[in-house]
Amino acid sequence: MTASNADRTPGRKAGSGGTALTLLAWLIGIAMFFPIFWVVLTALKTEQTAFSMTPTFIFSPTLESFRSALAQGSGYWHYALNSVITAFGSTLVGLALAIPAAYAMAFFPSRRTDFTLVWMVSTKFIPAVGVLIPVFLVYRSLGLIDTRLGLTMLFTAMNLPIMVWMVYSYFRDIPIDIIEAASIDGAGTAQTMFRVILPLALPGLASTGLLALILAWNESFWSLTMTDYHAATLAVYTASFKSGEGLFWARLSAASVLTIAPIVVLGWFAQRQMVRGLTFGAVK
Repeated sequence: MTASNADRTPGRKAGSGGTALTLLAWLIGIAMFFPIFWVVLTALKTEQTAFSMTPTFIFSPTLESFRSALAQGSGYWHYALNSVITAFGSTLVGLALAIPAAYAMAFFPSRRTDFTLVWMVSTKFIPAVGVLIPVFLVYRSLGLIDTRLGLTMLFTAMNLPIMVWMVYSYFRDIPIDIIEAASIDGAGTAQTMFRVILPLALPGLASTGLLALILAWNESFWSLTMTDYHAATLAVYTASFKSGEGLFWARLSAASVLTIAPIVVLGWFAQRQMVRGLTFGAVK
């Protein structure tokens, strides 16, 4: 083997390895996207075609299932409005609580800071059904069952540990020298946090808020168990298509598409901001 051939061999191996990884990434992406594609496909079918045991890719698309889904019960917009209010409300309240908590633990840590962080995250290990009865009793006594306020509080408590941990990790990537410089210039704690730290951590805060919004939007357990009509979200709306008469696959698929469409569109437009937040502090 000549020297020139030996020099080109590693390049060919690296290229073939890169091609294999690219192909694997495409296969994983297709596997993840296929359920969404199939739901959209089923939503465009008639009930008879959707119920067929033989998968059908060639058919005459129709929007009848979407029209039926939009007219189901009290209508789609009632549930969508509740989802918007509870998801966005819980995200804003969660950020308002997580930012000062993470700021204190990141820049003014104590001996119990690590324990507190681990304890907060460990609460996520508790199954929601394990605390259903006490939460239900407390909410019944306070009159918060089937209210937007009650559901917003539950979503906030559900996502707060993750939000605090994420914001804390972003704040830890900010050099402490910036805090000391702001203090020397006469800035107080509030001024340092709002005028110095928050602008630097904005990509991380945006990704934290987007993740909390997605988790709240997709939450179904508390929506199904703590609401009936007034505060019912799109999770309840989708579940309403399962009745004693059976499953209407086309209408159920149309309802699923209408449920996930807003958050998918939001995630699509905010993906660049989320990637910036997830990689915040990765490169010093």
